[in-house]
Amino acid sequence: MTSQFNVERLIDHVQSVRRNTLGDLLLRTSERFPKKHALVFNNQRLTYEELDALVNRTANGLLSNGIKKGDFVTVMSRNSLDFVVLNFALARIGSVMVPINYMLTEDEISYIIEHAQIHAVFASMEFTAIMDKSLNHHKVAQKVFIGQLDDYAPDQWVSIHSIRKEHSSSLPDIEVEDDDVVHVLYTSGTESRPKGVMLSHKSLISEYVSCIIDGKMSADDVVIHALPLYHSAQLHVFLGPSVYLGSTGIILEVPTPEAILRTIEEERATLLFCPPTVWIALLRHADFDKRDLSTLKKCYYGAAIMPMEILKELKERLPGASLWNFYGQTEVAPLATALQPEDQLRKLGSAGLPSLNVQTRIVNDQDEEVPRGELGEIVHRTPHAMKGYLHDAEKTAEAFRGGWFHSGDLGVMDEEGYLTIVDRKKDMINTGGVNVSSREVEEVIYQMEGVSEVAVISIPDPYWIEAVTAIIIPKPGMVLEEKEVIEFCKKRLSSFKTPKFVEFTNELPKNPSGKVLKRTLRAEYSDRSST
Repeated sequence: MTSQFNVERLIDHVQSVRRNTLGDLLLRTSERFPKKHALVFNNQRLTYEELDALVNRTANGLLSNGIKKGDFVTVMSRNSLDFVVLNFALARIGSVMVPINYMLTEDEISYIIEHAQIHAVFASMEFTAIMDKSLNHHKVAQKVFIGQLDDYAPDQWVSIHSIRKEHSSSLPDIEVEDDDVVHVLYTSGTESRPKGVMLSHKSLISEYVSCIIDGKMSADDVVIHALPLYHSAQLHVFLGPSVYLGSTGIILEVPTPEAILRTIEEERATLLFCPPTVWIALLRHADFDKRDLSTLKKCYYGAAIMPMEILKELKERLPGASLWNFYGQTEVAPLATALQPEDQLRKLGSAGLPSLNVQTRIVNDQDEEVPRGELGEIVHRTPHAMKGYLHDAEKTAEAFRGGWFHSGDLGVMDEEGYLTIVDRKKDMINTGGVNVSSREVEEVIYQMEGVSEVAVISIPDPYWIEAVTAIIIPKPGMVLEEKEVIEFCKKRLSSFKTPKFVEFTNELPKNPSGKVLKRTLRAEYSDRSST
């Protein structure tokens, strides 16, 4: 028995020495850069030493309140210091964090809570009411209010401050394995109920390494975290890698153009990620040419396809900055490919090469690799990949069929291995029996002088089956007409690709990560062809 016990203890010691989890990343950085500023949020500035201690006090407080390894815990909040602290505190005690999109409805929140069998909920003040309503059919062990520095909490809620105060700042002694699930991120559910993407410590850290290498990130970066942290792009392409490296992060509660531009100037920020819609909003804002943006050296876009005309404008108006295109999706944590600054013009419109830890191919409907230059579905092999969809073996099997992760995106790979995204499968338009890429039509319309933003969708049509339809936001002070847009497109596109209908609007519906919600547009304009 003694020999067996010693062997088991030896195995435990070896695993402890070799462990590499999200909690370990912060610990190592706090030991390398204890006095360096880690995070800035409103008037709070925390060093890495202070952040690590706050994470430990929170983790020990959670344990004392009955939240333990393996529990699923949801967090619903705008960007905040507490969101980041919970991210690392839950990782250190082996709980599974389930961030919730704060724009979801009560029914959508209820679905996630039920599906994930949530044990405890954390929410900021503005979301406690909808969270309470969403819990009508599901009881949780704990409801914790975050975002306050005092003990105040709504009725039946406990303040996170009261949970962590007076608790030890020592590292919790919890055995956490590298391949344990640490996050479950729910997809947007564009075609059906959202799916819970299970990501392990191993998945995320291998992805952080790819981000750091392919994004030329460094400890000297001053990073603005403006986009919602519940989304994998800001959380796992920028926050995680920046903490891994020891960069300084500036957390913005909401990504307004005014706040982003002001923060760049005031904090001398060097690195910023925005989806194309937010970059467009920045370019159109009056403060863009008034603020000192000269410190901004690393600019990233992704989450949606960047119009080529906007990319050219960015390069002209931020001449001292380098641009990267990051492409991927939540199921690969989410980075898959990267287009480097030196390739932005040479490979204009490309998503770049597979990132450091990713292998990418293009396959046909029979899952056979197609020749270079031919259209097909994009598939990957990578340690970034999720462990599967929560409680859904059937969808997991479908996504990983043939030993590759199937992205659902259509693309083309050129002779040099550079990937170009053609469209999402669901955004392809079948008009008169011929497929049309919505992106191709959007790229042409963006060339019009008076166009600020455009989304191309399909709407039902008795003759065409699906009619190509453009929804346009004109630039301020500009007037466009449907006939003018159609004639412009006719000169540059085949007749079947030219929009049959054009609508003008002041705003396109978007999710918090900046993606245009085309399913919302399709529903809104579905009866256009019959009017």
